[in-house]
Amino acid sequence: MSGGLAVLCLLLLQTGAFGFQIIFGGGSLKHQDITERAILNATVQACRALALAEGTDFTFPPLNVESVAVACEASKSFKSFQKAIKVIQKKNWRVDIRFLLSSRRHFDDEDFIEGRKIITEGLSAVKASNKRENFEAAREKLGEILHTLQDFYSHSNWVEMENIFPNSNLIRSDTSIGNIADESRATCRNCDGDNCTNNILEDIIEQKILTSGYFGVVPFFSTKPKGKCSHGGVFDQTSTIEPKGGINKDTFESSHGHLHVKAANLAIAATSELLEDIRGAAGDRPFLQMLGISKGSSKALCFVIDTTKSMSDDIEVVKTVTSSIINSEVGTEDEPSLYILVPFDDPNFGPLIRTTDPNVFKNAINALSPSGGGDDAELSLSGLQLALTSAPSNSEIFLFTDAPAKDKHLKSTVIALIERTQSVVNVMISGSTVENRRRRREVRITASDAQLYRDLAQASGGQAIEVTKNELPVAISIVTESSSSSLVTLLQAARSPGKADNFKFFVDQTVTNLRVYITGRSVSFTLISPTGESQQSTITSGSLITASQSVGNFITLQIKTQHGLWEMKMESTNPYTLKVIGQSPIDFLFDFVEVSQGLFNGFDALDSRPRAGVNGSLLVSLTGSDSATVTEVALVESSGSAEIKGVVEAQGSRNFLVHIDRIPSVEFVVRVKGQNGGVFFQRQSCTNFRSSNLTITADSNGILVPGTPFPVPFSVMTNGIGGNFTIRATNSQRFDSTSPTSLFLEAGNSTNGTVTLSAPLNTRSGTDVTLTIEAEAPGGKDTNYVVLRFSIVNTVTDFTNPACQLLSLQSNCSENCSLSTWELSALVTDGAEGTGVARVSLKQGNGTMNTSLVTGNENITLVSYSASCCSPDMELLVVDQVGNVGTCFYTIREPPPSALSVSTKATQSFFLCISIVMLGLHVLTKQ
Repeated sequence: MSGGLAVLCLLLLQTGAFGFQIIFGGGSLKHQDITERAILNATVQACRALALAEGTDFTFPPLNVESVAVACEASKSFKSFQKAIKVIQKKNWRVDIRFLLSSRRHFDDEDFIEGRKIITEGLSAVKASNKRENFEAAREKLGEILHTLQDFYSHSNWVEMENIFPNSNLIRSDTSIGNIADESRATCRNCDGDNCTNNILEDIIEQKILTSGYFGVVPFFSTKPKGKCSHGGVFDQTSTIEPKGGINKDTFESSHGHLHVKAANLAIAATSELLEDIRGAAGDRPFLQMLGISKGSSKALCFVIDTTKSMSDDIEVVKTVTSSIINSEVGTEDEPSLYILVPFDDPNFGPLIRTTDPNVFKNAINALSPSGGGDDAELSLSGLQLALTSAPSNSEIFLFTDAPAKDKHLKSTVIALIERTQSVVNVMISGSTVENRRRRREVRITASDAQLYRDLAQASGGQAIEVTKNELPVAISIVTESSSSSLVTLLQAARSPGKADNFKFFVDQTVTNLRVYITGRSVSFTLISPTGESQQSTITSGSLITASQSVGNFITLQIKTQHGLWEMKMESTNPYTLKVIGQSPIDFLFDFVEVSQGLFNGFDALDSRPRAGVNGSLLVSLTGSDSATVTEVALVESSGSAEIKGVVEAQGSRNFLVHIDRIPSVEFVVRVKGQNGGVFFQRQSCTNFRSSNLTITADSNGILVPGTPFPVPFSVMTNGIGGNFTIRATNSQRFDSTSPTSLFLEAGNSTNGTVTLSAPLNTRSGTDVTLTIEAEAPGGKDTNYVVLRFSIVNTVTDFTNPACQLLSLQSNCSENCSLSTWELSALVTDGAEGTGVARVSLKQGNGTMNTSLVTGNENITLVSYSASCCSPDMELLVVDQVGNVGTCFYTIREPPPSALSVSTKATQSFFLCISIVMLGLHVLTKQ
């Protein structure tokens, strides 16, 4: 058994990784449970491999998000790690809700070939997206295919045939997944009353014939071929047709619920196997980035910069400040995991530069050269739209400009993307609206121009900072240096027009580095501490405010941390914003959801705005503490004090379903209150949300092939007035597209439309595209949107794993292994029809490896390796250009040296340990 697999086996045995709460709690295991446990296992293995490669110790952690992040030396990544898992889980359970009757997505109706096709095509998309570092697209597609993969073990008779290993051929396109029953072959008999334990025919089991249950929910129209098995359950109408009963193992209460534990265990093992394949193709660090794990901070540093001539001074400032920030953070826990740069002017914006290398980012910033800008306005919103569709969710984006936006028509699109990604946008407006001086050309940013930027910043919970060019360095330093992946928002409010108001915020014991941000002109305030002590804005230094800075319209206060209820009394007739932030591990994630009214309980996260004026639901997840719980969730008006509280229902695993009687018709934020170990805490969303009387739906379940038109059907319904509704469709890659520009809707009815995208033939595999479809009511007073992300994958024809050929292996090992060495040479190739070897790496072994291309044949790589005899094993990992993974294991132990494919010796060892764990669970369950 190879070292990595042996450790995984040990981990599974030590932690009971295939048991969960099934044995102890009696509850059925759900898709989200299966998915999370497999992800945690795979993450531990990747982190352990990196630690060993770096020569550092690794301690196996308890399998929860925070502990695994700490063990991976990525403690500040726990929130992004949990969010990544939530995205994968959300896309997983959505398959049940939106594609209930799709037999191929659930391996129902013996639809094995098409089911396997969903998995393999999706797996290719995941690998291609990871290769291009499009990790968000990879997560979404991964969730979709995991549902189908996991359903195989619950809906087919794989478990009944006493298989103790997963069906590895489900993730391979060039192999047989088994002997599938002919359509005319009977597979089941009637159940004996409620006892369905023996309803699959003996010859089907003995001959290893693969079958699955048929499923239908429409009375009198649901049917199945004669003699076939049914899925089973009260909603399956085919289960009343002979042979009656069912074979699914979804829960303990299912027809074959007595096999639920075995099916769930095999689903976890299969999920782990697929994740290991993805990990092998990507490499350990990119694999962990896909899962939201990165050393240092999980935050992205994203700049959107106006590069016209009048911005030359600003660009020099950005270069200096950026270099200082990066140099101070590289190698620390605050180092960003991703850097993004989007330049813009007129008539151009982009290209987008996205990198994990700080030096590449600095070089890109330093290469910016101001030019052009012959007219007043620039394509600032186009640049911001590109950044929002390319940066991870919850990013912080900085927009630098001294000009109005030429593309104001994109305002609603940008706000839609802000809401969907919950990213923060800070706008640095230089050459302020007060002075309006520009050295190289005269341009005036009017009040309405500046208000557009303020609206975007306020929608995201960011700052619109208006400064002179001389003040810009201070403003940039203040905002960028305070950004952190562990920032939480305690309070956020805006008043426009300005008025006197009192704001309260609670600081709990976990909060540090407390700061207050204020934007506005001629603003005065009084800060009151939990002990009743106060300090006014006219006092620049005092016992409560330890440091303060004022630049342009922006004030920042560093507050002495006191636990308890604070108060801020604001005085101004001018518009202002107030934001209170701190650092704390405790925070929350959430989605607006629709509670499923169908056959299965679940929640479908909305891709659009919730419906205004009616009831709605949120799914809230806490991060940072196992003991924390939610006690209250409220929707609070952004520009007022009115709030609507919800009813909170605990769902387990730190998830809480919140029912709201009425979604506000005005802009609002989400506020969460809770208890952590008996201590009160309060958090608030940065993003301001809107509701709508429009409903727009579409699905992103598909893969776009370059050169092939890709239709995206959508539906729009209005609960308000009818008429002609404006339709806008934009995509992040500027692909050619066709769509209706308007649709006529009657009140209470829906109308369908289609957007058709066409990616050029030369589009690289792994590119992703974000499509935003908007609907605007007559008069423009109501809008809604749906935001979809699609993976672009060229047709894959190479399904063969790379292979190794051993040329020589020599050893002169003695009893004192430290005084002797062994070495080998081998050829690695992807075959004559393959796409070529992309990467050769050392998966196991402490020796020295060198690689070189064979002269005259770039598809063959020569590998040489030497090591101490104290390290007798080595394993190569070989990946081709489309992500097929092969491993070759060599040893100087007895028996004689050999090279083994991962599909033989390594896989058997891997699943042997799983079968041992499963056998132990089976015994425990019977006891």
